[in-house]
Amino acid sequence: MLNLNTTFMTDKNSSSPHIPSTMQDPIGVRLSRNISYRRKELGLTQAQLAEKMGIEPETLSRFERGKHLPSLATLEKLADLLLIPVADLLAEQPKTADEDALVITSWLAGLNSNDRAFLYSILKQSCDYLTTTPIENRGNKARVE
Repeated sequence: MLNLNTTFMTDKNSSSPHIPSTMQDPIGVRLSRNISYRRKELGLTQAQLAEKMGIEPETLSRFERGKHLPSLATLEKLADLLLIPVADLLAEQPKTADEDALVITSWLAGLNSNDRAFLYSILKQSCDYLTTTPIENRGNKARVE
Protein backbone atom coordinates (compact mmCIF):
# COMPACT_ATOMS: atom_id res chain seq x y z
CA MET A 1 0.00 0.00 0.00
CA LEU A 2 1.29 3.45 -0.87
CA ASN A 3 2.20 5.58 2.12
CA LEU A 4 1.63 9.23 1.28
CA ASN A 5 4.16 10.27 3.91
CA THR A 6 6.99 8.50 2.08
CA THR A 7 9.77 10.82 1.04
CA PHE A 8 12.29 10.32 -1.74
CA MET A 9 16.04 10.58 -1.41
CA THR A 10 17.18 13.82 -2.98
CA ASP A 11 20.42 15.62 -3.52
CA LYS A 12 21.34 18.74 -1.56
CA ASN A 13 20.51 21.02 -4.50
CA SER A 14 16.94 19.83 -4.76
CA SER A 15 14.38 22.53 -4.05
CA SER A 16 11.73 20.10 -2.81
CA PRO A 17 12.50 17.33 -0.32
CA HIS A 18 9.69 15.15 -1.63
CA ILE A 19 10.51 14.97 -5.34
CA PRO A 20 13.65 13.38 -6.81
CA SER A 21 15.81 15.95 -8.59
CA THR A 22 15.39 14.23 -11.98
CA MET A 23 11.63 14.73 -11.78
CA GLN A 24 12.22 18.47 -11.36
CA ASP A 25 14.52 18.83 -14.35
CA PRO A 26 12.91 20.86 -17.10
CA ILE A 27 12.88 19.27 -20.52
CA GLY A 28 15.73 21.48 -21.73
CA VAL A 29 18.00 20.34 -18.90
CA ARG A 30 17.20 16.68 -19.54
CA LEU A 31 17.66 17.11 -23.28
CA SER A 32 21.00 18.89 -22.94
CA ARG A 33 22.30 16.28 -20.49
CA ASN A 34 21.18 13.37 -22.68
CA ILE A 35 22.61 14.83 -25.91
CA SER A 36 25.98 15.35 -24.25
CA TYR A 37 25.95 11.94 -22.56
CA ARG A 38 25.08 10.05 -25.73
CA ARG A 39 27.54 11.99 -27.92
CA LYS A 40 30.34 11.15 -25.50
CA GLU A 41 29.14 7.56 -25.25
CA LEU A 42 29.61 7.26 -29.02
CA GLY A 43 33.05 8.86 -28.83
CA LEU A 44 32.08 11.89 -30.90
CA THR A 45 33.27 15.45 -30.40
CA GLN A 46 30.84 18.34 -30.65
CA ALA A 47 32.52 19.35 -33.91
CA GLN A 48 32.09 15.87 -35.41
CA LEU A 49 28.42 15.62 -34.48
CA ALA A 50 27.74 19.20 -35.62
CA GLU A 51 29.33 18.43 -38.99
CA LYS A 52 27.16 15.32 -39.43
CA MET A 53 24.10 17.43 -38.57
CA GLY A 54 25.08 20.26 -40.88
CA ILE A 55 25.08 22.84 -38.09
CA GLU A 56 27.75 24.99 -36.46
CA PRO A 57 29.55 23.47 -33.44
CA GLU A 58 28.45 26.49 -31.38
CA THR A 59 24.80 25.60 -32.09
CA LEU A 60 25.33 22.07 -30.79
CA SER A 61 27.16 23.51 -27.79
CA ARG A 62 24.12 25.67 -27.02
CA PHE A 63 21.89 22.57 -27.17
CA GLU A 64 24.23 20.73 -24.79
CA ARG A 65 24.39 23.67 -22.37
CA GLY A 66 20.60 24.02 -22.43
CA LYS A 67 20.81 27.56 -23.82
CA HIS A 68 18.66 26.73 -26.89
CA LEU A 69 16.23 23.95 -27.74
CA PRO A 70 16.40 22.32 -31.18
CA SER A 71 13.40 22.31 -33.49
CA LEU A 72 11.49 19.04 -33.75
CA ALA A 73 13.08 18.33 -37.14
CA THR A 74 16.55 18.96 -35.70
CA LEU A 75 15.73 16.82 -32.68
CA GLU A 76 14.73 13.92 -34.96
CA LYS A 77 17.93 14.28 -36.99
CA LEU A 78 19.98 14.45 -33.80
CA ALA A 79 18.35 11.29 -32.42
CA ASP A 80 18.97 9.50 -35.72
CA LEU A 81 22.66 10.46 -35.71
CA LEU A 82 22.97 9.44 -32.06
CA LEU A 83 21.27 6.11 -32.92
CA ILE A 84 18.56 6.43 -30.30
CA PRO A 85 14.85 7.29 -30.29
CA VAL A 86 13.79 10.88 -29.64
CA ALA A 87 12.16 9.64 -26.42
CA ASP A 88 15.58 8.65 -25.07
CA LEU A 89 16.85 12.19 -25.62
CA LEU A 90 13.96 13.49 -23.53
CA ALA A 91 14.15 10.78 -20.85
CA GLU A 92 14.74 11.66 -17.21
CA GLN A 93 17.67 9.25 -17.00
CA PRO A 94 19.87 8.39 -19.98
CA LYS A 95 20.00 4.72 -20.84
CA THR A 96 23.37 3.11 -20.44
CA ALA A 97 24.78 0.58 -22.84
CA ASP A 98 27.32 -2.11 -22.19
CA GLU A 99 30.75 -2.00 -23.82
CA ASP A 100 29.91 -4.44 -26.65
CA ALA A 101 26.86 -2.39 -27.60
CA LEU A 102 28.95 0.78 -27.61
CA VAL A 103 31.56 -0.77 -29.90
CA ILE A 104 28.93 -1.93 -32.36
CA THR A 105 27.16 1.42 -32.14
CA SER A 106 30.37 3.26 -32.95
CA TRP A 107 30.84 1.06 -36.03
CA LEU A 108 27.31 1.87 -37.19
CA ALA A 109 27.48 5.60 -36.43
CA GLY A 110 28.79 6.60 -39.86
CA LEU A 111 26.27 4.57 -41.83
CA ASN A 112 22.96 5.67 -43.25
CA SER A 113 19.73 4.10 -41.96
CA ASN A 114 19.45 1.62 -44.87
CA ASP A 115 22.97 0.31 -44.32
CA ARG A 116 22.34 0.04 -40.58
CA ALA A 117 19.14 -1.92 -41.22
CA PHE A 118 21.05 -4.24 -43.54
CA LEU A 119 23.68 -4.92 -40.88
CA TYR A 120 21.03 -5.41 -38.19
CA SER A 121 19.45 -8.13 -40.34
CA ILE A 122 22.81 -9.86 -40.86
CA LEU A 123 23.58 -9.68 -37.14
CA LYS A 124 20.13 -11.05 -36.26
CA GLN A 125 20.48 -13.94 -38.73
CA SER A 126 23.94 -14.72 -37.36
CA CYS A 127 22.72 -14.73 -33.77
CA ASP A 128 19.72 -16.90 -34.69
CA TYR A 129 22.03 -19.37 -36.46
CA LEU A 130 24.50 -19.51 -33.57
CA THR A 131 21.81 -20.01 -30.93
CA THR A 132 19.97 -22.76 -32.82
CA THR A 133 22.80 -24.70 -34.48
CA PRO A 134 24.94 -27.04 -32.37
CA ILE A 135 28.63 -26.14 -32.39
CA GLU A 136 29.63 -29.37 -34.07
CA ASN A 137 27.28 -28.61 -37.00
CA ARG A 138 28.51 -25.07 -37.64
CA GLY A 139 31.01 -23.93 -40.21
CA ASN A 140 31.91 -26.42 -42.92
CA LYS A 141 29.22 -28.29 -44.74
CA ALA A 142 29.51 -32.05 -44.97
CA ARG A 143 33.16 -33.02 -45.14
CA VAL A 144 34.28 -35.29 -47.91
CA GLU A 145 36.98 -37.75 -46.88
